[in-house]
Amino acid sequence: MTTGSTHLIVGAGLAGAKAAQTLREEGFDGRVVLIGAETERPYERPPLSKGYLLGTEDKAKFYVHDEGWYRDNDVELLLGCRVTSLDPPAHQVELDSGERLGYRKLLLATGASPRRLDVPGADLGGVHHLRSVGDSERLRAAIRGGGRVVVVGAGWIGLEAAAAARGYGCHVTVIEPRPSPLHAALGPEIGTFFADVHRHHGVDLRLGRSVTDLRGSGQVRALTLDDGSEIPADVVIVGVGARPRTELAERAGLAVDDGVLVDQTLRTADPDVYAAGDVARAFHPRYGAPIRVEHWANALGTGPIAAKSMLGRHVVHDRIPYFFTDQYDIGMEYAGWYPPGGYDTVLIRGDVGSQMFYAFWLAADRVVAGMHVNQWDEGIAPVQELIGSDAPVDLDRLADPSVPLLQHRG
Repeated sequence: MTTGSTHLIVGAGLAGAKAAQTLREEGFDGRVVLIGAETERPYERPPLSKGYLLGTEDKAKFYVHDEGWYRDNDVELLLGCRVTSLDPPAHQVELDSGERLGYRKLLLATGASPRRLDVPGADLGGVHHLRSVGDSERLRAAIRGGGRVVVVGAGWIGLEAAAAARGYGCHVTVIEPRPSPLHAALGPEIGTFFADVHRHHGVDLRLGRSVTDLRGSGQVRALTLDDGSEIPADVVIVGVGARPRTELAERAGLAVDDGVLVDQTLRTADPDVYAAGDVARAFHPRYGAPIRVEHWANALGTGPIAAKSMLGRHVVHDRIPYFFTDQYDIGMEYAGWYPPGGYDTVLIRGDVGSQMFYAFWLAADRVVAGMHVNQWDEGIAPVQELIGSDAPVDLDRLADPSVPLLQHRG
């Protein structure tokens, strides 16, 4: 048993809540304080742009724990509360109430904030970002009656929001400066597939275009693009990425570079401060470099690892990154990671036109990433196994749906 100390968790999202749970499961019987800026108890965010936004999933289903769990497990849950400063030498934080709390170990799980458009009119009414329960509820109220919706950014959030808006019967336009949706995440080969899916569902895609301003008197009424065209809008959804919430760490003198820098045990250079979830840029032993992953699975996995690391357990964050999305009647899972220019071939297994296929990103003859679309019988597990094996593959056999997926070696 680990006794006699206080462990603070700053950030009451999925990573923070799972860290608190793990501390108790691992036998820590000291004080656990979980501090969150939102007034909602910890919840999972994927439904905010999927089922909850569509009105098909109830709010009660995506809380991480039942309301009584925190009391029953002696976890102090401080909601609607912000940490304004961190003093590592003194092992203290200060809250927005002025109260100071001491700690033995501290976990930063502060997440990320949506990026804003840096153009005139970006603060007009009717411009939405999607990060919190309140954001999702306000957006749902704005689009459920139909109307003209413009989505700025064809990343994961933007495309899911576009699909939801089409589900409500909205006229939807998506603006994306890159040549294909999900261009940075999936490259042009699979980005084109998602472009076709959205066009099939009636979305007007404006690729290779950017927004120069938003117009309206108090309420957004139109957007102007860099080619001079104007698009009318009743609602604008901004999905241009997120920034890790590193301000607290920066002011405390911790190393920050597109996230709080941590080692493979999720510990910062300060031996008593750790980071997990969207805010953490962790050294990954598989890739030999620090990487930052913004997704539910990363928060789910790194919260418990950080908690065990705080307790002195021998753990390493080495999971293969994982993503999923639901858009219209398409479900997709993706696993892997590669740096820019880190693959040379995209191999398709199955029929893209049927919307049931696998795609593999390969460097030489090794799988570095892969995804499936609506292939739920086998799912993503064999992709993760191929990546983890680091073994060369026979490209012809891998591409042949008649060959069992893992019987790929030459």
